[in-house]
This record gives sequence, C-alpha cells and structure tokens, in this order.
Amino acid sequence: MRESDRRLIKVVPAARQLKHQQLEFYGFIHFTVNTFTDREWGDGTESPEIFCPEKLDARQWARTAKDAGMRGLILTCKHHDGFCLWPSAYTRHSVASSPYKEGKGDIVRELSDACREEGLAFGVYLSPWDRNHPAYGSGREYDDYFAGQLEELLTGYGEIFAVWFDGACGEGPGGKRQIYDWERYYQVIRRLQPKACISVCGPDVRWCGNEAGRTRPSEWSVVPARTADTEKIAESSQQTDEAAFRTRQIRAQDMDLGSREVLEGEEDLIWYPAEVNTSIRPGWFYHASEDGQVKSLEELVCIYEHSVGGNATFLLNIPPDRNGLIHPNDRERLHQLGEYLRNTYGRNLAQEARIACEEAMEGYGPENLRADTLEGFLCTAEGVTSCEILLEWEEAVAVQRVVLKENLLCSQRIEEFEIQAWTDGAFHTVYRGTVVGYQRIAVLEKLHISKLRVRILDARVAVALAFLGVY
Repeated sequence: MRESDRRLIKVVPAARQLKHQQLEFYGFIHFTVNTFTDREWGDGTESPEIFCPEKLDARQWARTAKDAGMRGLILTCKHHDGFCLWPSAYTRHSVASSPYKEGKGDIVRELSDACREEGLAFGVYLSPWDRNHPAYGSGREYDDYFAGQLEELLTGYGEIFAVWFDGACGEGPGGKRQIYDWERYYQVIRRLQPKACISVCGPDVRWCGNEAGRTRPSEWSVVPARTADTEKIAESSQQTDEAAFRTRQIRAQDMDLGSREVLEGEEDLIWYPAEVNTSIRPGWFYHASEDGQVKSLEELVCIYEHSVGGNATFLLNIPPDRNGLIHPNDRERLHQLGEYLRNTYGRNLAQEARIACEEAMEGYGPENLRADTLEGFLCTAEGVTSCEILLEWEEAVAVQRVVLKENLLCSQRIEEFEIQAWTDGAFHTVYRGTVVGYQRIAVLEKLHISKLRVRILDARVAVALAFLGVY
C-alpha cells in the first residue's frame, strides 16, 4: 500500500455531509418578485405591491417534489432583488408590505410546514447580494443586517438541512461593493443549525461547475482544500443576468479534481462532495414563454443517473407560476420522473441471487451487499485492492441497471471497475467505470442473463463496498 493512498482514505465525510448526500435528489424553489416582472434578476426597485400569488399552495409544491422522488426542498427566501418571502424584522421590503394575505403571509413558514408534513427536508437560500438594502457596500453595517436575517431563518423554521449561497456580488449605492464576511456567516449557521450543510459558497457541498446539468465521468469527494476557497468560488459564480451562463460546460481544467495525480503533493485535503444543479426550464424563475420548454423525461433521467449515480447530489429547480402553483407541464414531467425511478429501482434483483466473493474477509462478506446500509459491508484484506463479486440466478432475469455504493465512512477508494454478463457460455464486459463513491449507477443495454460479475479492478486501499443493486 502506498503511503500517499493511506493518507487519502483518512479523509471522510462529516455526519452532516453524509446525511446530505443520502438525500440524493432534492429541489429548488425559485420564487420572488421576478416571477411577476418576468425577469431572472430583479434590481431591488420592484414594488412589493406586485407580489400577489392568489392561489399559492406550498403543499402542492411539496407534494409535487415528493411525487418526483425528491427528498427535500430549498426555497429562495431572498434573491438578489432583496424581497423577503418572510416578514423580516430587518426590512419592510418583504411579504409584509405585499397584498399577499393582506401583508400577513409567510411563505417560508408555509413551505417549511408543508415539507415536514410530506416528510421532506427543508433548506434555505439567502442571497448575500441585496440590491434593495441601502447598507449594501457599507461593510460591518450590512454584515450585521445579513447575519440578522440568517438568524431569523435559522431559528424560526425548524431544522434546516442546507443553507445555499451563491457568490453574486454587484454594486450597491454609489457603486460600492460589499466584501462578504463569509466566516461570520458560517459561524452563525454552525451555532444555530450545526446539522445544516453550507452549499456552494461554503465548506460542505461543492458546486459541480455548471448549471446545465453536466457531470464529470470521475467525480471525487476527496479534493484539495484550496477547492473550497470561497472567494475563488464566488468569482466563478454568475455575476450578471446572463442566459449563456446557464448553458456553460465544466471547464476542461476542472474536469479532474481528485485523482492520485492531481492530489500528489497536496498537503491539505478535505471531503467536499459535488452537487449538480439545473432548472427544469431554461430559466430559474417562471416565465410563461417557457411553458413548452420543460426538460424531457429522457434528459432528466440522464441528469439523475449521472449525478445521483455519479457520486454527486441532484438539485433540480421547479419554479412556481404567478398564481403560486407549479405549472401542470412541470408537474406532469416530475410525475413521469418519479414513476420512472419507482419502476426502475423498486425491485432489487440482487436480493434474489446467490452472491459470492472469494476475496472478502470473514465477517465482511458479500451478503452484506444486499442491504442499503453502512452497518455491514464487503471488505477485502489490507493490501487487496481488487475483487470479483459473482451473482447467479436460478433463471434468467432482465437487467438494465447496476448500482454500486462504497462505505463512505471508510472514504472513497475504488478507482476502476467493470461489469461482466454471462452470455453465449462466457463472461463479456458490458460496462467499464472509474470511481464509485457514494453511488455509481451503471446504465446497461437490456440483458437477459443468469450470471453477472462485478470486478473491482483497482482501489486505493482495501475495497469497502456497502451495497450492490441490480435492476
């Protein structure tokens, strides 16, 4: 075993990071005055009088998300325009000054309650850039205001699973820009919601690098600590309302963040898992002109299986319309996605197979792979960095997906694997993959087989596989 590899596997997720990744798929709700001005970014001069979603139903949002297979929702409690979806004590630029429920509404409350009723986690987005507040650009005075709003959101709405920051930082009054006191914001979150992950411009969850739903073929969670430099992340964030930003790809120089070669010589390593975020429509906010441009089921499935199935989480935006409802076109597509996931991953054929692995240590055998849990797992002896797992069925079964999960409590180890199917009296390779991490979904052409072999070809140290699913 190389000493450098031993060092890599010492890096493991914090409890909140592991719990966050186990959510797998969750939604974004973009909703504010922009919904009523037909814009993506407001400038802060919008009158609260325009905000009047007459049929708003947060339970419909939550039920739609749950039907799609999501396990949580994050609400844009305040976007760059500065309009607050809760009655903040720090500004009148909020629902308290709008016609919505005669100024007595609180959409953060409504959605947080709806999420808990539906068994969903609830998270908040709060834009550090406030284009309405006169103190923006003032330094400490504005930081006091922003920290105060964070405290309102983190103390008044139950447990929060994520606090989502982007790095937009434009000009305020007189052309001044605010230098965000990120460390102060993080301290507020850690003090009030220690189980919450701080995402994107934060130390817990890493932005994948684009908004188009594109993924890396090899996504590592163990990366250099410099990857979490908040100021550099902010510089790469969207700074203007530019439609082209939503279609950019991952930069070539950012494709490999955690291979042995990239980590060679890095002194400080962290666990920093990726999140893939995109919208179900071209825009993040609702626009009637995009009613016919909802992503196809095929595209959503592809993003899901490459993100959730590629060692990342999937954050899909679903924007309510001016009535305060998810549009029927979006609801239908999300229902189709949920049906696909339920139908595809509802029956694990590995539960019905004989399973063997000669390289497994006693007490860490292949039977542990049947349960999707970290309490038991398959493990090879120290220094044994490859193994073969054989599944056999009494009669041929139809197979299209194979799911592998590592035990992340032992870090991310697997670097290369292949899947072989028994056809025409011999094993033939039907899939080759690199990293596994939290989860790898191998998409196969439909097979009718009685034997399947998963070969772990290389791992950084001994293999520690938690789950094997065949669908």
